[in-house]
Amino acid sequence: MEVPDSSWKDATGPLDDFGPSIPKRAVALVGTYPPTTCGLATFTSNLRAAIAARPSSWEAGVVRVLDRPEPPPSDEVVEQWVAGNAASLRRSLAALNSFEAVLLQHEYGLFGGRDGEDVLGLIDGLEVPLVAVLHTVLLEPSTHQRYILDRIIEAAAIVVVQSEAARQRIISVHDARLESVVVIPHGAAANWSGPVRADVPRPAVLTWGLLSPGKGIEHGIAAIARLRLATPAASYIVAGQTHPKVRAANGEHYREALQAQACSLGVDDRVRFDDGYRDWDSLRALVRTVDVVLLPYDSRDQVSSGVLVEALASGKPVVATRFPHAEELLTGGTGILVDHGDVDAMADALYRVLYEPGLAARMAAAARRASMVLVWPAVGASYRLLVARAVALRAVA
Repeated sequence: MEVPDSSWKDATGPLDDFGPSIPKRAVALVGTYPPTTCGLATFTSNLRAAIAARPSSWEAGVVRVLDRPEPPPSDEVVEQWVAGNAASLRRSLAALNSFEAVLLQHEYGLFGGRDGEDVLGLIDGLEVPLVAVLHTVLLEPSTHQRYILDRIIEAAAIVVVQSEAARQRIISVHDARLESVVVIPHGAAANWSGPVRADVPRPAVLTWGLLSPGKGIEHGIAAIARLRLATPAASYIVAGQTHPKVRAANGEHYREALQAQACSLGVDDRVRFDDGYRDWDSLRALVRTVDVVLLPYDSRDQVSSGVLVEALASGKPVVATRFPHAEELLTGGTGILVDHGDVDAMADALYRVLYEPGLAARMAAAARRASMVLVWPAVGASYRLLVARAVALRAVA
């Protein structure tokens, strides 16, 4: 049987026609899931919907990963796996083994135990093909982290990463087989048109996502302060609640420190902290409204960014630090890259996008072109084909 191609970036059509003799397919996804509020839960929900977009031929269920028991949220959630709860793991495995294949979302902090080692109990109990979707690929994992991911890679029929940088890292750091690791983009919903927010002062810069140290928001505030004399003055919107785990450990200390910084720099009237919960439509309207998306992240290790993909799918110019996924996607005029922590370069890039005639329009057009392979219908089609091939590979073996 032919092994899947290593790059799925050009998947834009109905790639799930695996043969007329194959009946309705059934795949289960494992990960956090709404109403949990985190990027991975949103990803799992969107991916499930994209795979099941053809209900006559595909069924997609979910095993929801939780820290503590909760009532079942929706019909597509077939079981809930509570960290440290052996009975819920047994029920989850029984549910998963009733499907043809399993799509496992992996991050080290997602599962119980040290570095999320409880995931090994799940993969050891699977009797159906496993496709592992890796959301975090570290350049220098600890010995224990390396062991966990090595076990997952060994158990998986196919490993999915969301950028070529992540694929190269998996091959070099974990000695994964070249042909077993494929690239499928993160996925995003096209967001080129629709209502905008009348209450957002323009020009506007936006950073969004769960708030936590390491997001580099302090650099964004400092960059906005350097633009205070530009006319009209730019506003900076920081949208997102504090990450639940950060809030549990440190309360709102990080947000309060950022607010104090904005006040000390004299831009507290230009920096808006939007920490209310936003549903999907409200967030999309906010993204459509702003002029540029800023990703000032401190991490040099980030090989996947859902916010970056969503920004491009919204046709927005992007200014970002040089993390691997940004270096890969922000080509062809879609964005401007700056060094980590370089506030002057960040301010210069924002000034160009906001005030240089014609630049923002050219970048927006480039972003729309680049996003054609990132939208969920294309990504869902790629996963359908991938699951079908994983099942076929198991049958041949």
